[in-house]
Amino acid sequence: MERIDTDILDMLRATLEHAWAPYSGFRVAAVAVAADGRRFAGCNVETAHYKSVCAEASALSAMVAGGRTRLSEIYILADGEAPCPPCGDCRQRIREFSDAGTRIILVDGDGRAAACHSLDELLPASFGPELLTRR
Repeated sequence: MERIDTDILDMLRATLEHAWAPYSGFRVAAVAVAADGRRFAGCNVETAHYKSVCAEASALSAMVAGGRTRLSEIYILADGEAPCPPCGDCRQRIREFSDAGTRIILVDGDGRAAACHSLDELLPASFGPELLTRR
């Protein structure tokens, strides 16, 4: 397992501290790296009506708000030692801004890349914007 870039790991850990998870107690942080190298952090935010925002969605929203729409890689860190893969909704969100080279890196509690996936591995035969032109 490879070590994560120190700056990205610091962003993940700092953002994890700000996650709002009073109901599940399961905090998650993500850092989206745009194609130009800019980094955007996000964390999960739970609400009393149980419609939460995932860390990946939060990071992608920050990326788009920052004027970027191409994702190079996304790092995900959760509480505990085990790596946390993105949920199905977030896999589709990641798909929107990805290409064949986009990497999804799951970070373990020791700050190492426990797994690295392509989008095709996590979301095979996915639906994307190019399919909307088939009308």
